[in-house]
Amino acid sequence: MLRLKIPRPDEGTKEFFKALLPDDPRVKVRPMFGNVSAFVNGNMFMGVCGNDLFLRLSGEDREELLNEKGASLFEPMRGRPMKEYILIPRSWRSHPATARQWVSRSLAWASKLPQKKKQ
Repeated sequence: MLRLKIPRPDEGTKEFFKALLPDDPRVKVRPMFGNVSAFVNGNMFMGVCGNDLFLRLSGEDREELLNEKGASLFEPMRGRPMKEYILIPRSWRSHPATARQWVSRSLAWASKLPQKKKQ
């Protein structure tokens, strides 16, 4: 049986995630595969994978963000990118205002998606 090794975040990454969380009553935080993610209307819009932070964005915003040095497709398994998700540059830890602007864009995009039904 193949075991998938899931990277765990360090304390700095966890704190960065918390610092970027929008102050919005619709936002819910849940654990995901040993990491943590934020949801709106049941749709994930932001999360942590190891020491990286990813955002769910519109096609136009994904293209724009991918032009930033250090941004990349979110591939939890090599060669299998997650549709609509981009890793933000790690260098943005020293530029939280920039990261917050992108988190706001991600929340706005995910807020427009149909609400997920509880399973």
